[in-house]
Amino acid sequence: MTPVRDHLVWDWNGTLLNDLSLIIAATNAAFASVGGPVVTAEEHRVRFRRPVVDYYAEVLGRAVDEEAFGRLDRIFHDAYRAGLTTCELAEDAVTAMGDWSGSQSLLSMWFHDELVPAVRTYGLDGRFVRVDGWRAAVGGDRKAASLIRHLAHLDVDPGRVVLIGDSLDDAEAAEAVGARAVLYTGGFTDAERLRASGHPVATTLTGAVHLAATLP
Repeated sequence: MTPVRDHLVWDWNGTLLNDLSLIIAATNAAFASVGGPVVTAEEHRVRFRRPVVDYYAEVLGRAVDEEAFGRLDRIFHDAYRAGLTTCELAEDAVTAMGDWSGSQSLLSMWFHDELVPAVRTYGLDGRFVRVDGWRAAVGGDRKAASLIRHLAHLDVDPGRVVLIGDSLDDAEAAEAVGARAVLYTGGFTDAERLRASGHPVATTLTGAVHLAATLP
């Protein structure tokens, strides 16, 4: 049965791609460069938010200006790139994509020019009607504006859309455009934070797709 909401937007990092351990290592590399503390995965899942500069400022205990954030962001991404080949798709990612009967696209805050070949490397060519990543030199911003552009390029009514992601920012982006969100507990955000948001929450990607198919 085709769901009422028949277009699915996937998040990449922490959702389809199981890269939490690498994210933590790269984050700690950035913090170490300025004498900051080491964060654990659980600490990150409880405290992380966008814009990322606000998260960095909280952890470091001081303001982080644009120039300082640019340096930290470069260190983070250099460390991330160095370890990317160690990451795999989430265990049920391919099955979950196959369970959706409508169209699917991918929207990530990872750099677009690196996202596209990564999607190909993981064997996902042809799965998505559109793939969009971040198209600026420095990352870390919120997702809502990117989702607006993504859906405009697709010419898809947000009322037909469900976004599956692992962060509160994903949910806020969906709300901003009039779409729905299903949140996945296997990524970057503590499950209790996700449940407290009031959005549907799933512990697996296949479960997330099944929830998405039932949303009004």
